[in-house]
Amino acid sequence: MERLTDFMLPTLWLLLRALVPVLALYVVWRSYTSFKKGQRRRDPVIMLWEETSGARFPVLYWENSIGRSKSCDICLPDATVSRDHAVLMRREEGWVVCDTGSQSGTRVNGREIEGQKLLSIGDSITMGDVTLTMRNADSPLEKRRRVFKGFSAEAASPLKLMAAASLVHLLMALQACFADGAFVLIQAAPTLIAMVMGWGLYVYSIGIQHRVSFEIETTAYLLSGIGITLLAAFDIEGVRTQLVAMFIGILLFCFMIWFMNDLDRVSRFRIYIGAAAILLFALNLLIGQENHGAKNWIKLGPLSLQPSELIKIAFVFVGTSTLDRLQTKKNITEFLIFTGICVGFLVLMHDLGTAAIFFACFLIIAFMRSGSVRTIALILSGAAFGVFLVLQMLPYIADRFAGWGHVWEHINDNLGFQQTRVLTYMASGGLFGLGTGQGGLGASGVFAADSDLVFGMLCEEQGLLLGLIVLMAIALFIFYARSDVTRSRSTFFSIGACAVAGMLLFQTCLNVFGATDVLPLTGVTLPFISAGGSSMMSVWGLMAFLKASDERTYAARRAGRRQARGGRGPSDPPPRRPGPGHMRPPPPRRDDMEDISS
Repeated sequence: MERLTDFMLPTLWLLLRALVPVLALYVVWRSYTSFKKGQRRRDPVIMLWEETSGARFPVLYWENSIGRSKSCDICLPDATVSRDHAVLMRREEGWVVCDTGSQSGTRVNGREIEGQKLLSIGDSITMGDVTLTMRNADSPLEKRRRVFKGFSAEAASPLKLMAAASLVHLLMALQACFADGAFVLIQAAPTLIAMVMGWGLYVYSIGIQHRVSFEIETTAYLLSGIGITLLAAFDIEGVRTQLVAMFIGILLFCFMIWFMNDLDRVSRFRIYIGAAAILLFALNLLIGQENHGAKNWIKLGPLSLQPSELIKIAFVFVGTSTLDRLQTKKNITEFLIFTGICVGFLVLMHDLGTAAIFFACFLIIAFMRSGSVRTIALILSGAAFGVFLVLQMLPYIADRFAGWGHVWEHINDNLGFQQTRVLTYMASGGLFGLGTGQGGLGASGVFAADSDLVFGMLCEEQGLLLGLIVLMAIALFIFYARSDVTRSRSTFFSIGACAVAGMLLFQTCLNVFGATDVLPLTGVTLPFISAGGSSMMSVWGLMAFLKASDERTYAARRAGRRQARGGRGPSDPPPRRPGPGHMRPPPPRRDDMEDISS
């Protein structure tokens, strides 16, 4: 009987550890496929008719560039039309048009406009010798191509995905409770607290705000819970900071979703957000404390803050713009200056890992704003020269490059001690890991085992499979953002989502490749997983850009409020006497939401 018990228990624990990556993969993949299935069809919202020739131009997006250039959303092949002539945008009050510095100007119903002009159905827009009339889109809906099925033809229920993510956390916490042989219930407390916060966000978003999508929040909740449960087994006292940071991060996420609902408000506050970021950097440089070569922490009594993590949010705010501003001011000089100031502060603080993340984000935003490969090439050339100068000025950074690729030749010195231990303990975890709290990396004396090198701890205790699934979840944010590029309400959301996804993926690569000696060790955190309250708050705040880029985030909520009140919602424009052709943006069609009703 004792032999049977000795065989059964290890087998049972192995099966439980194997179940964790299976459930995590299900949550990550089904969240993404449900996101894809919930997107609206690319049907025309309105039509622009050229009366003389009978040509019809479908309007597909919330923001549409009009001009002679083939890169415009609505191309008018007429020599009297400027290359980038005007922008047609859908806003809360209705459709508006604005001229973007054209040679001949833009006229509505024969009168030249200045600034933005509100349109109604039947209005004529004249650009050069071309006159377009705005009409309702009465074309039949096109059948959606079924090219992406995922695991199922239907979208997954947000409730089921949250339940599966919570089960992942509970299975990991159960392993931690038995890590010392006896059952210790207190080890599950941080996991349960994180679950309460995640489900509280679910009730607020689905139950109170009546949103129809919860895929991005589910993925963030899954990753946060994995990180908190892992860190609780390493240091249950220290994980309190992580829990508080997750709570503040969720509040920041909700606030930013509200804040970004009004693009005019965002435009007004961008300059103040950028100024606050520069002041925070300056404060960090003046009173910050140096920690392992980098002066990137502000400590006030028992509290500590890494300003650069929160400035990431401000950086994306400053870099993004609506289409009318991009067409009117095509240069990126202001953002280039702001980037130079931010990177300069980081270099002075000797935080080159974060400086590299800011620069990668800048490249994404700069390319999306300018579309110029030549501009990006010039910027990269200048950056390469800057890196060379920094390596000459900061010898300890050069030492990291000296040990890069040769860590096994420096097992017992600073050039290879950390990475060789990480690689060794990672290999000992195998596919399914040793169990939460059973790893040896944290007790081996390796510095930053729970932060910069946490990927090694994750793979040792939970296995290589779960480690790869965590990386897959972060990498899929790129595809979330890519899917929203043409469907977002504004280029502000499109650029913001792509910048955030690229920033998180680049940061993940620096963390994982640095720990495994693929790249030099940079000392940046693994999003959601590494210990660090500033990092946890930052990533939840950055998630708001991905959430806001999904047009369902605001449209579905407005429609839900109208249905609940039996009329106009608080975000709708005031009622107007129905005149011939007046139109405001319609609520989302039911068929746009049919795949996510479950």
